[in-house]
Amino acid sequence: MDIVVVGRHTEIKERFNRHVEDKLAKVEKLAPHTQRIDVVVTHERNPRQANNAERVEITLRGKGPVVRAEAAASDQYGALDLAQGKLLERLRRMRDRAKDRNKRRPMRLVPETEPGVPLTSFPPQERKSEEDLEKVANSETGYSEDDDHELPRPEVDGEAVEIQLGASPVVIREKVHSANPMTIDDAIYEMELVGHDFFLFIDADTGQPSACYKRRGWTYGVIRLAATPSAVTV
Repeated sequence: MDIVVVGRHTEIKERFNRHVEDKLAKVEKLAPHTQRIDVVVTHERNPRQANNAERVEITLRGKGPVVRAEAAASDQYGALDLAQGKLLERLRRMRDRAKDRNKRRPMRLVPETEPGVPLTSFPPQERKSEEDLEKVANSETGYSEDDDHELPRPEVDGEAVEIQLGASPVVIREKVHSANPMTIDDAIYEMELVGHDFFLFIDADTGQPSACYKRRGWTYGVIRLAATPSAVTV
């Protein structure tokens, strides 16, 4: 199992490297199929962020889903301890899930009953067509349809490309990932392993591009994309 430590805006000393190896020794027992552990240490230069000046992100790569944990503290060692604690908790959860997977009840989808305002519910005077919204966005960013052929697009799995919209300061980072269809249950599970608030996936039951996301408490939401006939071009 290889452990690679990288520093961003900071220097990584040999003593810290040895400390990382000692702290992550338990990983091999909980995740024996791990082939590589990436540890990224980032220093925040803003003096106002002194309490969170050091951020440590740990990523496990190997057979199975990617597991990630990150934390911030005033020093590298404190941030590493916090991130390691989160990582081990997720690995234990993954191990327990593997043991109890056959005993778990299937997930049941329930209608949303809590009060709330739908995303599409706006006063009539505030409604705008998609065409109007696109014109406003393009006028603010300096974007035109003629720029489409000039924008780079990521083509390789895992490749990231940053795109600046016209003369505006807005920068969009695009990344492409290969994806195998999975169930909603598996998607939520992998979302928890990487510590994200949302997760994109292909629904194995419907074949639709979908996204699961965290809501309040222990509730989750799922959004699916369904192409309409008007959206399909030949």
